Amino acid sequence: MSFPKKVNLYEVGPRDGLQNEKNIIPTKIKLQFIRKLIDCNFKHIEIGSFVSAKWVPQMSDSEKIVDAIEKLEGVSFPVLTPNLKGAVSAIKKKADTICVFASASEEFSKRNTNCSVTESMNRIEEVIDEAKKNNVKIRGYLSCVLGCPYEGKISYEKTTELANFLIDKGCYEISLGDTIGCGTPTEALKLFEKISKSINIKKVAAHFHDTYGQALANIYAVLQLGVQTIDTSIAGLGGCPYAKGAKGNVATEDVLYMLNGMGIDTGLNLKEIIKVSWFISDYLKRSPKSRVTQTLGRK
Repeated sequence: MSFPKKVNLYEVGPRDGLQNEKNIIPTKIKLQFIRKLIDCNFKHIEIGSFVSAKWVPQMSDSEKIVDAIEKLEGVSFPVLTPNLKGAVSAIKKKADTICVFASASEEFSKRNTNCSVTESMNRIEEVIDEAKKNNVKIRGYLSCVLGCPYEGKISYEKTTELANFLIDKGCYEISLGDTIGCGTPTEALKLFEKISKSINIKKVAAHFHDTYGQALANIYAVLQLGVQTIDTSIAGLGGCPYAKGAKGNVATEDVLYMLNGMGIDTGLNLKEIIKVSWFISDYLKRSPKSRVTQTLGRK
């Protein structure tokens, strides 16, 4: 086991971070937020989700966001696409990367996407085929990998099987998500070790929520296996609207502080990122319904 010399922080704040806010955030504020993140030198910034506005109203302006963001060499702006309709819309808008998602939990799959795991993978296969036809990169998400709010513990074998399916079909990377933040370092290490036996660890990203304060410890654990990409969210914003107890992503600034202390290069400046964190936090705090007050209270 050895730590990587360089780690990529994949910023999910504009999508996963904002999707669960109670009040609709103006497109203008989102664009300012994203542009500030670009100025921080992030190479991957997830900017939206092509989903039904009925179910995730905060993402209803994703087409406008994709149109408005200037495309930059060396920077990708992924969007989440739950089905073929969303993928077609994203591709039409010239999205450079689309993200598909699934869960090894049958109950979570039904509540999150209204279909079984098998049906979900069939939908994903359609999305991947469409993306490949249009030379668009595909990233895969697997949720609830260390525990489900409805089923409890999730089979490492099932998660590994789904991860291999997504890689074999064409995903360039698989992000393993501890959606309710219930995992511990030992469990995280066991899961990532198992998956690394069949998938190059460089193609496996870590996505930990910090519900029980375990995210940094889990990240430290899997870094020892050579994980080089970590999903983070400015100010710890986020949480899945269909997973009870998913109180927030691990904060970008917390992870960066740890990596700086470990001598691991990210190409990011902590002081500049903290400025962006205060920008979006100050805006959200003005709303009494905002979840950011909960997040800041835990830091």
